[in-house]
Amino acid sequence: MNSLKVLISDALSEAGINILKENPIYEVDVKLGLSLDELKSIIRNYDALIIRSGTQVTEDIIKNADKLKIIGRAGVGIDNVDVTAASKRGIVVMNTPGGNTISAAEHTMSMMLALARNIPMADASLKNKEWKRSKFTGTEIYGKTLGVIGFGKIGFEVAKRARSFEMNVLVYDPFATEEQAEKLNAKIVDLDFLIKNSDFITLHIPKTKDTENLINKDSISKMKDGVRIINVARGGIINEQDLADAIKTGKVKGAAIDVFVSEPCLDSPLFDVSGVVVTPHLGASTEEAQINVAIDIVKQIRDYFENSEIKNAVNVSFFPAEILKQLKPFITLAEKIGILESTLLKDKSGIKEVEIRYAGDISEKSVSPITVGFLKGLLQSVEEHVNSVNASFFAKERGIKVKEIKVNKVDDIINLLTLKIKTNKEEILVSGTVFHEGNIRIIKINDYNVDLSPFGNIIISKNEDIPGVVGKLGTKLAEVGINISNMQVSTSKKDNKALMLTSIDKEISQYILEKLKNIKEIEQVQFIVL
Repeated sequence: MNSLKVLISDALSEAGINILKENPIYEVDVKLGLSLDELKSIIRNYDALIIRSGTQVTEDIIKNADKLKIIGRAGVGIDNVDVTAASKRGIVVMNTPGGNTISAAEHTMSMMLALARNIPMADASLKNKEWKRSKFTGTEIYGKTLGVIGFGKIGFEVAKRARSFEMNVLVYDPFATEEQAEKLNAKIVDLDFLIKNSDFITLHIPKTKDTENLINKDSISKMKDGVRIINVARGGIINEQDLADAIKTGKVKGAAIDVFVSEPCLDSPLFDVSGVVVTPHLGASTEEAQINVAIDIVKQIRDYFENSEIKNAVNVSFFPAEILKQLKPFITLAEKIGILESTLLKDKSGIKEVEIRYAGDISEKSVSPITVGFLKGLLQSVEEHVNSVNASFFAKERGIKVKEIKVNKVDDIINLLTLKIKTNKEEILVSGTVFHEGNIRIIKINDYNVDLSPFGNIIISKNEDIPGVVGKLGTKLAEVGINISNMQVSTSKKDNKALMLTSIDKEISQYILEKLKNIKEIEQVQFIVL
């Protein structure tokens, strides 16, 4: 493996850095405090970038990342990465959702308890030489209802700890299962019910276009009088001004906030309101979490480069290495068929639909990597930098409808992939299979039954089904010193034409291709490298 350059632009635990330095294939540069212009000027030299929350990976920086294959975020939030731009460029964006789970959950509970018992306010008062016990009377969390918005790893751990305090727990998460909730004797409800019935509300969701300003004056108006709100997730989920106004009116009793719309944050409407506990984004700030996320992201990057394993990527599905190994022959087959169909396509008005039929044993497996492989092959002639990360993105951008069909049974064959592309004027269908020990074959091209190993230099020609055409083509190739390694002819009763597949020992020029087109019996001829 060639040397790989890794840039670390935010502070990272030495425990993670040392894992990379142990392997001589990695050349590690630690450069902290880079300006956007400085990062933009050097990023083209690196294969991987490791960041935390400080580095802003903008579209402008990604445009200059000529070699970059992966962006690793040591932590959960990826607000500081333009994921769309990275995906379009084919760059994997990974985070480490598990490394700081316990730290974030514990900080949430700490903030909730500090808020309920007015601990920071009482601390400040006493240090100011004041003894005002009655001013800081708090509330028990025992028996209260906690609304948990977001029931991922952190939300689950918070709910578990809340149950140990004998709180009632309501959960809102579109992907939460009853089985998960039942483990904690929690109740899954809709968002409106949770907002109306919770004494405490804690947020554990990413900031997206759907969650931005989720907590605002309208949602607050539906809450119980005296509700308390905790946010150790992402800034921007709460409208800070609306929350500050609600605390001033007494609608909201108090809030505990660890994250802000813009960070570092030294000026928020919440800073001037009594009854608010604030911390400077400390959710993952424990020694254990810092070590865990550093080790996790480094191991994920190492597995990506050394084992082709993608884990915790926010822009591509994760499949264990052993599953990818099983699927690899089918992925290769699908990609080769994609290249072949894009070459055969005559109507350049644009592909409208892709239909991928999985038949036999393969239909019982996770087939999305195979579908992506096909899209990658299909689009590589029209999209720069297309790969397994961005192939689906490019297909969607081009308005290509992708349809997957699974069929359990197939006659006389164990596995069959049939891939069809449609334009407004044309349909092209190619089928293939994988025999024992990964032997890949294309067995049908439109109406023609074939037996093609999809590798190497291949001339595809269609001609009248009459004697002598094979000889003429062979003669033309011989005249320019081209060796034929394999040739097969398939006929179709549908149009009385023949499809000829000729494998040759080297690539041919457009000049030679034109000479073949001049054979009068041949109506079309194309050259492809598979």
